[in-house]
Amino acid sequence: MREEYTKRSRGNAASDGFSLTELIVVLAIILLLAALAIPNFTNIAANIRLKSAATNVSGLMQRARILAAKNNATYGIAYATMNGAGVACIDLNLSNTCTAGEPLIAFKSSVTPASGAPTGGGGQPSAYVLVGDTGSTNYDNTTRLAYSARGLPCAYVSSTCNTPAAGYFVYYFTDARANGSTGWAAVVVTRTGRSKVLTWNGASWN
Repeated sequence: MREEYTKRSRGNAASDGFSLTELIVVLAIILLLAALAIPNFTNIAANIRLKSAATNVSGLMQRARILAAKNNATYGIAYATMNGAGVACIDLNLSNTCTAGEPLIAFKSSVTPASGAPTGGGGQPSAYVLVGDTGSTNYDNTTRLAYSARGLPCAYVSSTCNTPAAGYFVYYFTDARANGSTGWAAVVVTRTGRSKVLTWNGASWN
């Protein structure tokens, strides 16, 4: 009786488990789903990193604006490389580079400021205009951005910071990705000094 019960129990246990073939199929499905999901997760992480960098630059710009008005001075925004990493800083001495003692932020290695308008990034963002803000909706993304003693942005050229600026400013940032694609972000600065962060989703800026 005991031997018969033991054999029956073993038979039930075998029928309740997974066969080797079933385990291989399940494992193959898991690996396939992982292969499909990993690129999406990678892009999500890259988008977060890129937007975070642009947001940090926007915050740095607002800090420069406040300091310029507080100290009755003209301060610029400069970009440089320090210890192998790209940085942006409040250019207190208007040297067009970042020096010791100037407030700065560092970029992740894959994020870099882009000169000029992006290629393949949908062109320039639509004008970001605040209520009551008038003037040209043209963008300037080639000259140095600075803030006057009034806290207004200007295109700083040859020790001159004329305000109000003729138009808006937009500065681009790119993120090189493992799959060979490039992400784009932009910081738009209005003529009154407000800033807004935008990202390119492949079809539009938002």
